[in-house]
Formats: sequence, C-alpha cells, structure tokens
Amino acid sequence: EVKGLFKLWNDALATLDPDTVAKRYAKSSVLLPTVSDIPRTDYESIKAYFIDFLQKKPQGEMLEQHVTIGNNWCQDAGLYVFTMGDGSKVKGRYTFTYVFEDGEWKISHHHSSIMPEAALAAMQ
Repeated sequence: EVKGLFKLWNDALATLDPDTVAKRYAKSSVLLPTVSDIPRTDYESIKAYFIDFLQKKPQGEMLEQHVTIGNNWCQDAGLYVFTMGDGSKVKGRYTFTYVFEDGEWKISHHHSSIMPEAALAAMQ
C-alpha cells in the first residue's frame, strides 16, 4: 500500500492542476523541492511551486523504494526519474513521509533532489 501512495501523487501531477497536487499534502507539511531553494510549508506555497513545475509536464517513475511503516505514518525513500513533456529526463532521490489525516494518507514531508554525483561531475 505504501508504494502505491506515490501513484496517487503522480496521478495528481498528470492532471497538470496545482490545486490537485497541493491537496495531496497534509495540513502541516514541508516540501523541499528539487528546483526551488525555498522550503514550502503551507498549502499556498506548495501550490505556487507546482504552478511552475507542472508547466514541464512531469511524470515520475520509481526506480528504487525503501519503505518504513509506523503507527499512522509511513515513509518511502529512494530514487525516481521524471520524464518531462519535452522528453527530457531528470533522475533524483526522494523522501516522502505520509500521515493518515482526515481519512486518507497525505504527504507530511517531501524532499527531492537531483543526483549529486551527476551534478558534481558537471561542475568539474
């Protein structure tokens, strides 16, 4: 079930509606996004991030998942790749922490970053 929670978020991305994506996040959540230096800690700032990001028409695919399950929370961390609408691909690492809120699983913490070794190699 935990691995399936990513599909809910990825399906929300496919709508290209930032409101639909932002509603996948818990009331008290933190988004540390890949392509922004600004931590997003409320509904409006999370939605604002996705207004820009969804213009790229991203669709994610999990490459490696590591799941931890607790009482009314769970975590999925690993590697994923995004294919953008123009066909370009961006590989990254992620952590999603979910909480059970208002009868459904919501994202309480989402951290995403590009793969550091590729970024370091590009700088050299």
